[in-house]
Amino acid sequence: MTCQSILPHRFTAKIACRVLLSACIFLAWGHVALAGQGAFTNDLGMEFVLIPSGTFIMGENNSAQAYAPHQVSITRPFYLGRYEVTQEQWQKVMSTNPSRFKGANHPVENVSWNDAQEFIARLNQREGHQRYRLPTEAEWEFAARGGTTGPWFFTDAETIKHTALWPYAWFDPNAGGKTHPVGQKKPNPLGLYDVYGNVREWVQDRWAWPYSPANPSIDPKGPTESQAMGTNRKNRGGCFGDAHGTCNSTITDVQEQHKRKGEIGLRLALSME
Repeated sequence: MTCQSILPHRFTAKIACRVLLSACIFLAWGHVALAGQGAFTNDLGMEFVLIPSGTFIMGENNSAQAYAPHQVSITRPFYLGRYEVTQEQWQKVMSTNPSRFKGANHPVENVSWNDAQEFIARLNQREGHQRYRLPTEAEWEFAARGGTTGPWFFTDAETIKHTALWPYAWFDPNAGGKTHPVGQKKPNPLGLYDVYGNVREWVQDRWAWPYSPANPSIDPKGPTESQAMGTNRKNRGGCFGDAHGTCNSTITDVQEQHKRKGEIGLRLALSME
Protein backbone atom coordinates (compact mmCIF):
# COMPACT_ATOMS: atom_id res chain seq x y z
CA MET A 1 0.00 0.00 0.00
CA THR A 2 1.37 3.44 -0.86
CA CYS A 3 1.13 6.43 1.43
CA GLN A 4 -1.31 8.09 -0.97
CA SER A 5 -3.70 5.15 -0.93
CA ILE A 6 -5.08 6.00 2.52
CA LEU A 7 -5.95 9.62 1.67
CA PRO A 8 -8.00 11.49 -0.94
CA HIS A 9 -6.06 11.60 -4.21
CA ARG A 10 -5.71 15.38 -4.17
CA PHE A 11 -3.24 15.37 -1.29
CA THR A 12 0.45 15.33 -2.08
CA ALA A 13 2.63 12.35 -1.29
CA LYS A 14 4.61 14.45 1.15
CA ILE A 15 1.55 15.31 3.24
CA ALA A 16 0.16 11.78 2.98
CA CYS A 17 3.40 10.22 4.21
CA ARG A 18 3.55 12.63 7.13
CA VAL A 19 -0.03 11.67 8.11
CA LEU A 20 0.78 7.97 7.80
CA LEU A 21 3.76 8.43 10.09
CA SER A 22 1.55 10.24 12.61
CA ALA A 23 -0.96 7.39 12.46
CA CYS A 24 1.76 4.91 13.35
CA ILE A 25 2.91 7.02 16.29
CA PHE A 26 -0.59 7.95 17.43
CA LEU A 27 -1.53 4.71 19.18
CA ALA A 28 -2.57 5.87 22.66
CA TRP A 29 -3.97 8.86 24.52
CA GLY A 30 -0.51 9.41 25.96
CA HIS A 31 0.42 10.88 22.58
CA VAL A 32 -2.42 13.41 22.48
CA ALA A 33 0.09 16.25 22.28
CA LEU A 34 1.06 15.05 18.80
CA ALA A 35 -2.48 15.48 17.44
CA GLY A 36 -1.63 18.53 15.33
CA GLN A 37 0.92 16.52 13.33
CA GLY A 38 -1.90 14.46 11.84
CA ALA A 39 -3.92 17.43 10.55
CA PHE A 40 -4.56 18.23 6.91
CA THR A 41 -6.89 20.45 4.88
CA ASN A 42 -8.91 19.44 1.82
CA ASP A 43 -9.56 21.63 -1.19
CA LEU A 44 -12.72 23.07 0.40
CA GLY A 45 -10.71 24.36 3.33
CA MET A 46 -11.99 21.69 5.71
CA GLU A 47 -9.29 20.90 8.24
CA PHE A 48 -9.20 17.41 9.75
CA VAL A 49 -7.52 16.11 12.89
CA LEU A 50 -6.31 12.54 13.38
CA ILE A 51 -8.19 10.79 16.19
CA PRO A 52 -6.34 7.76 17.63
CA SER A 53 -7.82 4.43 18.53
CA GLY A 54 -8.46 3.76 22.21
CA THR A 55 -10.82 2.64 24.96
CA PHE A 56 -12.93 4.91 27.17
CA ILE A 57 -15.98 4.99 29.43
CA MET A 58 -18.92 6.31 27.43
CA GLY A 59 -21.91 7.94 29.11
CA GLU A 60 -22.48 9.58 32.47
CA ASN A 61 -24.25 8.92 35.77
CA ASN A 62 -27.06 11.33 35.00
CA SER A 63 -30.80 10.69 35.06
CA ALA A 64 -31.16 12.68 31.85
CA GLN A 65 -28.96 10.25 29.97
CA ALA A 66 -30.31 7.48 27.76
CA TYR A 67 -27.60 5.12 28.91
CA ALA A 68 -25.34 4.41 31.87
CA PRO A 69 -21.52 4.52 31.72
CA HIS A 70 -20.04 1.58 29.84
CA GLN A 71 -16.70 0.73 28.30
CA VAL A 72 -16.29 1.26 24.57
CA SER A 73 -13.29 0.61 22.33
CA ILE A 74 -12.60 2.52 19.11
CA THR A 75 -10.23 0.21 17.28
CA ARG A 76 -9.56 2.23 14.13
CA PRO A 77 -8.03 5.72 13.98
CA PHE A 78 -10.10 8.18 11.96
CA TYR A 79 -10.14 11.83 11.04
CA LEU A 80 -12.61 14.39 12.38
CA GLY A 81 -13.25 17.95 11.29
CA ARG A 82 -11.41 20.50 13.39
CA TYR A 83 -14.44 22.77 12.92
CA GLU A 84 -18.13 22.35 12.25
CA VAL A 85 -18.98 22.48 8.54
CA THR A 86 -19.38 26.13 7.55
CA GLN A 87 -22.00 27.73 5.35
CA GLU A 88 -19.38 28.59 2.73
CA GLN A 89 -18.24 24.95 2.54
CA TRP A 90 -21.81 23.69 2.36
CA GLN A 91 -22.68 26.13 -0.42
CA LYS A 92 -19.66 25.11 -2.52
CA VAL A 93 -20.96 21.54 -2.55
CA MET A 94 -24.75 22.00 -2.48
CA SER A 95 -25.11 25.40 -4.26
CA THR A 96 -27.55 26.50 -1.54
CA ASN A 97 -27.35 27.91 1.98
CA PRO A 98 -30.37 26.93 4.09
CA SER A 99 -29.01 28.48 7.28
CA ARG A 100 -31.13 30.65 9.49
CA PHE A 101 -28.17 32.69 10.81
CA LYS A 102 -26.25 33.73 7.72
CA GLY A 103 -22.46 34.06 7.70
CA ALA A 104 -19.86 32.40 5.46
CA ASN A 105 -17.78 31.18 8.41
CA HIS A 106 -20.74 30.41 10.66
CA PRO A 107 -21.68 26.74 10.98
CA VAL A 108 -24.28 25.58 8.49
CA GLU A 109 -27.56 24.73 10.23
CA ASN A 110 -31.20 24.18 9.42
CA VAL A 111 -30.10 20.95 7.70
CA SER A 112 -31.64 17.54 8.33
CA TRP A 113 -29.76 14.29 8.81
CA ASN A 114 -30.92 13.38 5.31
CA ASP A 115 -29.50 16.66 3.99
CA ALA A 116 -26.19 15.85 5.67
CA GLN A 117 -26.11 12.48 3.88
CA GLU A 118 -26.66 14.18 0.52
CA PHE A 119 -23.86 16.63 1.27
CA ILE A 120 -21.54 13.74 2.14
CA ALA A 121 -22.47 11.82 -1.02
CA ARG A 122 -21.68 14.83 -3.20
CA LEU A 123 -18.43 15.54 -1.38
CA ASN A 124 -17.32 11.93 -1.76
CA GLN A 125 -18.13 12.09 -5.46
CA ARG A 126 -16.17 15.31 -5.77
CA GLU A 127 -13.14 13.73 -4.08
CA GLY A 128 -13.43 10.39 -5.87
CA HIS A 129 -13.80 8.12 -2.82
CA GLN A 130 -16.29 7.08 -0.12
CA ARG A 131 -14.42 8.08 3.04
CA TYR A 132 -16.36 11.15 4.22
CA ARG A 133 -19.18 10.35 6.65
CA LEU A 134 -20.79 11.39 9.91
CA PRO A 135 -19.02 10.11 13.03
CA THR A 136 -20.75 7.47 15.09
CA GLU A 137 -22.02 8.63 18.45
CA ALA A 138 -19.23 6.70 20.19
CA GLU A 139 -16.57 8.24 17.93
CA TRP A 140 -17.98 11.70 18.59
CA GLU A 141 -17.87 11.31 22.37
CA PHE A 142 -14.42 9.70 22.25
CA ALA A 143 -13.06 12.66 20.26
CA ALA A 144 -14.94 15.26 22.31
CA ARG A 145 -13.46 13.93 25.55
CA GLY A 146 -9.94 14.09 24.13
CA GLY A 147 -8.65 11.65 26.72
CA THR A 148 -10.49 13.23 29.67
CA THR A 149 -12.97 11.41 31.87
CA GLY A 150 -15.42 14.03 33.16
CA PRO A 151 -18.49 15.54 31.48
CA TRP A 152 -16.35 18.50 30.29
CA PHE A 153 -12.91 18.23 28.72
CA PHE A 154 -11.52 21.25 30.60
CA THR A 155 -12.18 20.07 34.16
CA ASP A 156 -12.52 16.92 36.24
CA ALA A 157 -15.50 18.37 38.10
CA GLU A 158 -18.85 16.63 37.79
CA THR A 159 -20.70 19.94 37.97
CA ILE A 160 -19.66 23.46 36.97
CA LYS A 161 -20.95 27.02 37.09
CA HIS A 162 -22.04 28.33 33.70
CA THR A 163 -19.23 30.91 33.71
CA ALA A 164 -16.67 28.08 33.48
CA LEU A 165 -17.99 27.21 30.01
CA TRP A 166 -17.73 30.73 28.57
CA PRO A 167 -14.18 30.35 27.17
CA TYR A 168 -15.08 27.10 25.38
CA ALA A 169 -18.59 27.43 23.94
CA TRP A 170 -21.31 29.61 22.49
CA PHE A 171 -24.34 28.73 24.61
CA ASP A 172 -27.39 30.41 26.10
CA PRO A 173 -25.70 32.98 28.40
CA ASN A 174 -23.21 34.33 25.85
CA ALA A 175 -24.44 33.51 22.31
CA GLY A 176 -27.19 36.10 22.04
CA GLY A 177 -29.60 33.56 20.56
CA LYS A 178 -27.60 32.90 17.38
CA THR A 179 -24.61 31.06 15.95
CA HIS A 180 -21.12 32.53 15.69
CA PRO A 181 -18.14 31.99 13.36
CA VAL A 182 -16.42 28.68 14.03
CA GLY A 183 -13.14 28.48 15.93
CA GLN A 184 -13.50 31.54 18.17
CA LYS A 185 -13.54 29.64 21.46
CA LYS A 186 -10.84 27.47 23.04
CA PRO A 187 -10.41 23.95 21.58
CA ASN A 188 -10.44 20.59 23.34
CA PRO A 189 -7.19 18.62 23.95
CA LEU A 190 -7.25 17.24 20.41
CA GLY A 191 -7.62 20.67 18.83
CA LEU A 192 -11.33 20.40 18.01
CA TYR A 193 -13.29 23.66 18.19
CA ASP A 194 -16.94 24.26 19.12
CA VAL A 195 -17.32 20.73 20.46
CA TYR A 196 -19.80 22.28 22.87
CA GLY A 197 -22.37 24.85 21.82
CA ASN A 198 -22.73 26.87 18.59
CA VAL A 199 -24.75 24.11 16.84
CA ARG A 200 -25.59 20.56 17.79
CA GLU A 201 -23.93 18.07 15.47
CA TRP A 202 -25.61 15.18 13.69
CA VAL A 203 -24.05 11.75 14.25
CA GLN A 204 -24.72 8.59 12.29
CA ASP A 205 -26.61 6.60 14.95
CA ARG A 206 -30.28 5.79 15.12
CA TRP A 207 -32.05 6.09 18.46
CA ALA A 208 -33.38 3.28 20.63
CA TRP A 209 -34.27 2.87 24.28
CA PRO A 210 -32.33 1.66 26.15
CA TYR A 211 -29.03 2.37 24.41
CA SER A 212 -26.64 -0.26 25.75
CA PRO A 213 -28.35 -3.50 24.61
CA ALA A 214 -28.40 -2.18 21.05
CA ASN A 215 -24.64 -1.65 20.91
CA PRO A 216 -21.53 -3.82 21.14
CA SER A 217 -18.60 -2.57 23.20
CA ILE A 218 -16.24 -2.51 20.21
CA ASP A 219 -16.75 0.12 17.47
CA PRO A 220 -20.48 0.54 18.18
CA LYS A 221 -22.53 1.89 15.30
CA GLY A 222 -25.80 2.36 17.13
CA PRO A 223 -29.07 0.46 16.88
CA THR A 224 -30.00 -1.38 13.70
CA GLU A 225 -33.09 -0.33 11.78
CA SER A 226 -35.13 -3.07 13.46
CA GLN A 227 -33.94 -2.01 16.94
CA ALA A 228 -34.51 1.72 16.37
CA MET A 229 -37.51 3.70 17.50
CA GLY A 230 -38.89 5.51 14.46
CA THR A 231 -36.71 7.64 12.18
CA ASN A 232 -34.93 9.53 14.95
CA ARG A 233 -31.18 10.15 14.70
CA LYS A 234 -28.80 11.36 17.38
CA ASN A 235 -27.07 14.73 17.67
CA ARG A 236 -24.42 15.87 20.13
CA GLY A 237 -22.68 18.81 21.79
CA GLY A 238 -25.46 21.26 22.61
CA CYS A 239 -26.12 24.56 20.83
CA PHE A 240 -26.22 28.34 21.19
CA GLY A 241 -29.58 28.18 22.95
CA ASP A 242 -28.76 25.46 25.47
CA ALA A 243 -27.86 25.72 29.16
CA HIS A 244 -24.36 24.75 30.25
CA GLY A 245 -25.51 21.43 31.66
CA THR A 246 -26.43 20.14 28.18
CA CYS A 247 -23.28 21.42 26.44
CA ASN A 248 -20.83 18.67 27.35
CA SER A 249 -19.21 15.46 26.15
CA THR A 250 -21.95 13.08 27.27
CA ILE A 251 -25.44 14.54 26.73
CA THR A 252 -27.27 13.17 23.71
CA ASP A 253 -30.30 14.53 21.85
CA VAL A 254 -32.57 13.10 19.16
CA GLN A 255 -34.40 14.51 16.15
CA GLU A 256 -36.29 12.94 13.28
CA GLN A 257 -33.85 12.48 10.44
CA HIS A 258 -35.91 14.43 7.88
CA LYS A 259 -36.46 17.50 10.07
CA ARG A 260 -34.43 20.70 9.86
CA LYS A 261 -33.67 22.96 12.82
CA GLY A 262 -31.64 26.13 13.15
CA GLU A 263 -29.83 24.56 16.09
CA ILE A 264 -28.40 21.50 14.29
CA GLY A 265 -25.44 21.28 11.92
CA LEU A 266 -22.66 18.76 11.41
CA ARG A 267 -18.98 17.91 11.75
CA LEU A 268 -17.49 15.48 9.23
CA ALA A 269 -15.51 12.33 9.87
CA LEU A 270 -13.15 10.76 7.35
CA SER A 271 -12.30 7.07 7.41
CA MET A 272 -8.68 5.98 7.13
CA GLU A 273 -9.53 3.34 4.54
